Amino acid sequence: MILHPQHIYVHLAEDGAARALSAAGFWQLPEAEADQNGQGWLISEYEFVEDWPTWEMHPEGDEFVYLLSGAVELLLDRAGMIERIFVDGSGAVVVPRGVWHTAKVCIPSRMLHVTRGAGTQTRPV
Repeated sequence: MILHPQHIYVHLAEDGAARALSAAGFWQLPEAEADQNGQGWLISEYEFVEDWPTWEMHPEGDEFVYLLSGAVELLLDRAGMIERIFVDGSGAVVVPRGVWHTAKVCIPSRMLHVTRGAGTQTRPV
């Protein structure tokens, strides 16, 4: 089966099993079901042509953010101090667990994300 992470998330469970989840409905799942799926690792891909509309934070684990193409400036809020990380063309950043982060899009970009989905929080930019 060919998977396209921009439409189908890949869930890597704690026991090592992998399964496909619909990206379209994942964030609208009932909390209990989302938390169950969020216990493992989620792999997803997004295309960005505009800045992220929110900050996000993952309390259950670090997030691996891999820029596949384009250019972005990741902003990490570390106790009120904003760390800016510019990534151009290709490269990865590990966002530590519990750190609020967002991105400014410099050039339309594609990014691959690997994170634990459980407890993910957002707040306005």
